Amino acid sequence: MSTLTSAPSVFVGSTPIAKYIYETGTKNGKRVQALGGAKNHMVVLPDADMDLAADAAVGAGYGSAGERCMAISVLVAVGNAADKLLPKIKERIAAMKVGNGLDPASQMGPLITRQHRDKVASYVAKGAEEGASVVVDGRTLRVPGHENGFFLGPCLLDNVEPNMACYQDEIFGPVLSITRVKTYHEAIDLIHAHRYANGTALFTNDGGAARKFQHEIQVGMVGINVPIPVPMAYYSFGGWKQSLFGDLHIYGPDGIRFYTRNKVVIGRWPDPRFRGVDLGFPQNK
Repeated sequence: MSTLTSAPSVFVGSTPIAKYIYETGTKNGKRVQALGGAKNHMVVLPDADMDLAADAAVGAGYGSAGERCMAISVLVAVGNAADKLLPKIKERIAAMKVGNGLDPASQMGPLITRQHRDKVASYVAKGAEEGASVVVDGRTLRVPGHENGFFLGPCLLDNVEPNMACYQDEIFGPVLSITRVKTYHEAIDLIHAHRYANGTALFTNDGGAARKFQHEIQVGMVGINVPIPVPMAYYSFGGWKQSLFGDLHIYGPDGIRFYTRNKVVIGRWPDPRFRGVDLGFPQNK
């Protein structure tokens, strides 16, 4: 049987703080799960349904203004996938309505603070300085009647390289980067080289490629033609590497184990037929 364990701790935040909380809590005998940063890659193979992939990239990249740990922030385009995908993403961005979050017509609202808005915008500027192409620049967005709001429109960067800050860091805002690679294996190596391993996705119509990806990829949450692979309430976050500190995740059986501790109860009701000293190990009779 299981009983509730005493004061388990769950934390979500930046990796340095997550690591500190995990180490401090476990040193003091606490059970801790600490979720850190993320850089979620979405791989698009040339055979993918590009309309489906474009819808998924825009929804997962700019939903909640990119301020969610499962946001897709890097599109890894294999072969000529970027050439087919980029125009479709631009079309969808152009049709997006950014405005007051209380307006039902708005599809994307402001960022949480002015300081964060400026920090996110700085990654776009830094990306351009480092050689990325700014395809869509959301820094120019102005929302009538909300000129002092913390708005940043969808930003789209192309030709992003792994050494760039916009690729390495979790931006946590509406910035989607496109990194171009020649082969499937380059895409896998790219993802494995990153310090975060929270979530990833593959878009393809090839079942063999999908099975190969899901077995080879070393990331905690994997979507196949699903951009954010946490669609069910009982399956919560399960990142790897510097995206999560702790030996258990908070989904399914792991969640039960995290919040409970086992109790073993062994009982026997006296039977007058079985008496006397037995120097062996107790047995059920």
